[in-house]
Amino acid sequence: MEKEPLKLVGAITILHILDGKIVEERELKNLIVNAGKAEAAGLLNGVTSGPFTYLAIGIGTTPAAAGDTALQSEITTGGGARASATCSRVTTAVTNDTAQLVHEWTFSSTFAVTEAGILDAAAAGNLLARQVFSAINVVSGSKLEITWKVQVS
Repeated sequence: MEKEPLKLVGAITILHILDGKIVEERELKNLIVNAGKAEAAGLLNGVTSGPFTYLAIGIGTTPAAAGDTALQSEITTGGGARASATCSRVTTAVTNDTAQLVHEWTFSSTFAVTEAGILDAAAAGNLLARQVFSAINVVSGSKLEITWKVQVS
């Protein structure tokens, strides 16, 4: 019997929007962390029940690692707090093989955003994926939109 390897592969699109115009767009790969793999396995057989529907951003700069369980320094104020994402399934290679999470933050403060993650709760919770990137400097009135896709391949 041939084995079929199963992987979760993530990709992030980040749009920095100012005065209604996209001033920067980034495409990044991400790291599915160990805790996220364990929670995903639990979702398959009902041992866990919390879907990953929240996106968070932060100002931490420590590189993403498989052992991460949270963002290093999550933003909780100024329009950058963790948020419930708009969730859907989209097709990458096979019909509905990719989970998609989208959220747009509108800032009332200034931040140098350097990290993002997918979580399963509005506070604390389990981290599925985390990515660190060079700073995106947002100011009051600017927006940051993240589209995060996790494909089961």
